[in-house]
Amino acid sequence: MTHTSWAVFEQAEPDFAAAVRARFAQYPHHVLATLRKDGSPRVAGLNVDIRGGELWLGMMAGSMKARDLQRDPRFALHTNPGEGESMPDGDVRISGRAVELVDPPELHRYAEETETPHPFHLFYADLTEVVHIGVEGDDLVVRTWLPEHGLRTQRRGNDDEPPREDPAPTAG
Repeated sequence: MTHTSWAVFEQAEPDFAAAVRARFAQYPHHVLATLRKDGSPRVAGLNVDIRGGELWLGMMAGSMKARDLQRDPRFALHTNPGEGESMPDGDVRISGRAVELVDPPELHRYAEETETPHPFHLFYADLTEVVHIGVEGDDLVVRTWLPEHGLRTQRRGNDDEPPREDPAPTAG
């Protein structure tokens, strides 16, 4: 099984990855969804860090979200919507599996680089989906990247018409 890192995503879709990164950079605090022991969802605030080709999820030692990810690594991450209702730069969601970093020297190196207090849990994301939703003119535009399918763009108007898919870019 291969790991789909932030670097893999960025290499596959550099412009899309830059827009997603910029959206996360607008606010430090975002929303992480994990699965509780009974399978029900849990949402919690989280700061994320994109560095060294990985999307990092850091959290306090013993936190419920860390325990959730240790038991079931599936997660969804949603950008902070910010103030107001307009969200001019859209809305971003990332889904994947969290892989815990447990190597003490690597944890120490990360803590030194980011001034993270010990103890803490640190996970990197194995990406399974990246979605950016925005408004262009009268259209709701949904851009979805999947490692196995690449980037797709769908547009929906404010009517009963079915979504329209943008043609895939041609190599050339």
